[in-house]
Amino acid sequence: MSDDLSELYQEVILDHSRTPRNFRKLEDANRVAEGRNPICGDHYTIYLKLDGDRISEVTFQGSGCAISKASASIMTEELKGKTKAEAENIFHQFHDLIMTGAGGGPETGKLAVMAGVHKFPNRVKCAILPWHAIEACLEGRKDPISTE
Repeated sequence: MSDDLSELYQEVILDHSRTPRNFRKLEDANRVAEGRNPICGDHYTIYLKLDGDRISEVTFQGSGCAISKASASIMTEELKGKTKAEAENIFHQFHDLIMTGAGGGPETGKLAVMAGVHKFPNRVKCAILPWHAIEACLEGRKDPISTE
């Protein structure tokens, strides 16, 4: 990845961390999941509204590092309007992307900015935390999610 592209990606991550999108409680959510990373203290609650098989709204609240907050913010933008199957596919592509820095098909969209996370193994759990929580929402699981 070129230095210019790397700097742009870093700016996008910082922007989403400073001004997260969809950062609020969703009062009419029909699915809610909590995710925690006990090692670094990241903690997020994901609110999801499913209309049939489609995600009509997704929001989050909580606190954590810039990587986890940016990941949650971008995730909410990317998954709104998607079906459960599409969301699962994007989750798997994103997982591959942050584990290896490669992959990430066209469905990952803005999530490509997270590709550099794989270079920092201790930050991979930060980036994936909101995704495990949304996966729990989609599956209807109630127990809090932990990265440990």
